[in-house]
Amino acid sequence: MGMSMAAAAAAANSWGGTVLVLTLVGALAADSHLGRYRAVVAADVLYLLSLGMLMVSSTLQATHPHPAGCNDAATACSSPLSPFRLVFFYTALYLLALAQGFHKPCSEAFGADQFVAASDDPSANASRSSYFNGFHFSISWGYAVATTVLSYVEDNVGWTVGFAACWATMVVYLAVFLLGTGSYRAEKPVDAAPLARLAETSAAAARAWTKWVFSRKEAICTERLLPIEEVDGKGFVVKLLPIWMTSIVFAIIGAQEVTLFTKQGSTMDRRVGGAGGGLVVPPAPLQFAISVTFFTLLPVYDRALVPLARRFTRHPAGITKLQRIGAGMAISCLAKVVAALVEAKRLCAASDAGLIDRPDATVPMSLWWLVPQYVLIGISKVFGVISLEEFFYDQVPNGLRCVGLAMSLSVLGVGSYASGMLVSAIDWTTTSGGESWFSDDINRAHLDYF
Repeated sequence: MGMSMAAAAAAANSWGGTVLVLTLVGALAADSHLGRYRAVVAADVLYLLSLGMLMVSSTLQATHPHPAGCNDAATACSSPLSPFRLVFFYTALYLLALAQGFHKPCSEAFGADQFVAASDDPSANASRSSYFNGFHFSISWGYAVATTVLSYVEDNVGWTVGFAACWATMVVYLAVFLLGTGSYRAEKPVDAAPLARLAETSAAAARAWTKWVFSRKEAICTERLLPIEEVDGKGFVVKLLPIWMTSIVFAIIGAQEVTLFTKQGSTMDRRVGGAGGGLVVPPAPLQFAISVTFFTLLPVYDRALVPLARRFTRHPAGITKLQRIGAGMAISCLAKVVAALVEAKRLCAASDAGLIDRPDATVPMSLWWLVPQYVLIGISKVFGVISLEEFFYDQVPNGLRCVGLAMSLSVLGVGSYASGMLVSAIDWTTTSGGESWFSDDINRAHLDYF
């Protein structure tokens, strides 16, 4: 779309943030009126509509040649967009965001409902923990296909074919989901009372949450911020704010994998099959390393590490959910250290090759240098993201499970917004003092400082 690096990163973070904040809308609609099953069906219909619109939008692209110098799919080479196509494109994009807002929390909560027994049953808690691991193991395969096969098709065949493949897959998905209707665990009648009690008591809870959190020593042992007798919607949102707010920084780190990490890769040597030629891979498929980390590490974690840890801790899940979240945060910090060191090396390679003022040239440094930071981000998500979802699901009343999951997903959304604001603020500050850290000439930028 011809945006600058800073503007594109901020726009991508803004859309990603919107998706995850809309999960609160979808969750509230499901838990207060629609029900989780119908919310998933509604999301599927929205997916079909938005993906169909994106497919049509991709056919409206102007056919005149790209500007001079735009000979690479990773370069911002798009022709100017007409106002009609721009409006049509963004309408489709945000309908897609609304579809994800309904689907993300409701499908995961609906799946977990099929495994839930008594909340105080250790075996039920262990099986539910395995469900969350298995859920992410499953969708990681979808991400793997999207970041490899689909991104290659979109770059080398066309966006229309890529969107058409997504649309057709959603048709199959909806058909299979509907076929299982008779076998799903029946939902309880929808009750809006928990939401009403939530609205009535959150103000009072807001005045008391600081004292509550810091005065209860047993919260560390029971891992329940809310006593079981009060888990009926009484201000639980406010009482969970400490975990929610702390996790935003973790989400900011994760937001870079689809923006600045990809920008790094677009400048590096992406040839596979020998120095004289071979396949040139797009930079986005390196996100495949995150998916590989998921479907490699999750079975090992669930089937080997958890039983081993259980022998020492006597905890049904091996370690507590809060300990697992903390481990994810620590590993994400390590990922950013590695990313900064790799970017510093890339800048040195560009300088040594005399490419500082040639942002379109390929830096003589292999794309595979970026793999460690992607793998570390994947490991941090195996620990942090999955346990964050399980923690919030566990902390809310039965009638508000979607809201609990939406709260955990909204952390990622707010983190994306916060990342976009950080990029914009730092871009403005560093531009006023000289060269921006996010200069469009990435070889003069300083992503390593960021």
